[in-house]
Amino acid sequence: MRTMTAAVLTRHGEQDALEVRRDQPVPTPGEGEVLVAVRAAAMNNTDLWTRRGAYGVPGDPEARTGWRGPIDFPRIQGGDSAGVVEQTGPGVPAELRGTRVLVDPALYRDAGEHAPPVGLLGSEADGGFAEYVVARAERVHDVSGSPLPDEQLAGLPVAYGTAMGMLERAEIGAGETVLVTGASGGVGLALVQLAAARGAEVIAVTTAAKREAVLAAGAARAVSREDGPLTIADRLDAVADVVAGPLVEQFLPLLRDDGRWVIAGAVAGAVLPIDVRRLYLHNLRMIGSAMHTRAHFAKLVQEARAGSIRPLVAERFPLSEIHAAQRRFLEYRHIGKIVLDPAA
Repeated sequence: MRTMTAAVLTRHGEQDALEVRRDQPVPTPGEGEVLVAVRAAAMNNTDLWTRRGAYGVPGDPEARTGWRGPIDFPRIQGGDSAGVVEQTGPGVPAELRGTRVLVDPALYRDAGEHAPPVGLLGSEADGGFAEYVVARAERVHDVSGSPLPDEQLAGLPVAYGTAMGMLERAEIGAGETVLVTGASGGVGLALVQLAAARGAEVIAVTTAAKREAVLAAGAARAVSREDGPLTIADRLDAVADVVAGPLVEQFLPLLRDDGRWVIAGAVAGAVLPIDVRRLYLHNLRMIGSAMHTRAHFAKLVQEARAGSIRPLVAERFPLSEIHAAQRRFLEYRHIGKIVLDPAA
């Protein structure tokens, strides 16, 4: 039996709930599946929240669950991975072996192009914090010709997929003014890059220390959370929010009539009061956005193949040092992706 190194979650909890195991069996691809040798994997808030069981359930926001509900332990973590197809299961063309691929981490509700995700690698199925990961053949995308190195490709799926889903669902386009909260984080920086690339004027909410990096990523302006109450003169066409908390109440009145507020995170607070009159009196739309659809991810793959969007890589760690990598992640001083190398 072949074995591999993997980061295995044994229960919800702190770092001692995540074990680095060097004798984990290498999975075997089943019908319609492939085995990918992981070249690089990247970290996201999702990985830490899944470890802690921080997602809650309807009616009980404090319930300890994974991304979409209870998790079957043990579970190999990791939503972001890029690598090379090593083995193909029954029903998959053998020619796919040796192909450099980007793995779509979403588990979709059905086969439709616009089906929502109902699960995630690393939460509802074993993920990419390992030397090998199994995925459905249709969810590995050929990026052989991409100029991006493996570590940048690995930074795309969760953060940039989430950002692409937000922009597409809120129909944010050229010439619009969009406010991006948490702009120096993984999804926030992806939003800045992707929104600017499609011609939107981006106002980024960040910290003073990270302002220049956010401007370099494509923001037209950056405002600091540390400058006291935030004031923006513009009437916003849209807000792309990964923070929630008090910012919702503060910025909701700044949306123009028919404006859109798309939200995919709640790091500053998930439960809060809002004045719903601002919604119906001004025909505003609040849009929840959980990751991406197949159609959204296909657009992201086009960007990856062209190399038109390049994730910033903040730091690299061997997979065996995942606990140190998570501690660094939780300092929130980095800009860009923290990447794990399973082979190191």
